[in-house]
Amino acid sequence: MKVINIDREIMGGTPVFNGTRVPIKSLFDYLETGESIQEFLNDFPSVQKQQVLRLLELSQKMITSSSEILSENIVE
Repeated sequence: MKVINIDREIMGGTPVFNGTRVPIKSLFDYLETGESIQEFLNDFPSVQKQQVLRLLELSQKMITSSSEILSENIVE
């Protein structure tokens, strides 16, 4: 399942949920202010719950990978 779409013709190339015009950043803005995933989905019905869950999985993998890369390259 493709989750993120980046296309200059859609929102000027801002990363959006695939098949929508909803910026990925909007989800993180909601979560940052303490709102739930369900509230986000209610406000953006074009986004599927599976897309949100997959994006969060991808984000977790990126953070984990970044931590490993950074820890391997830190000079103490």
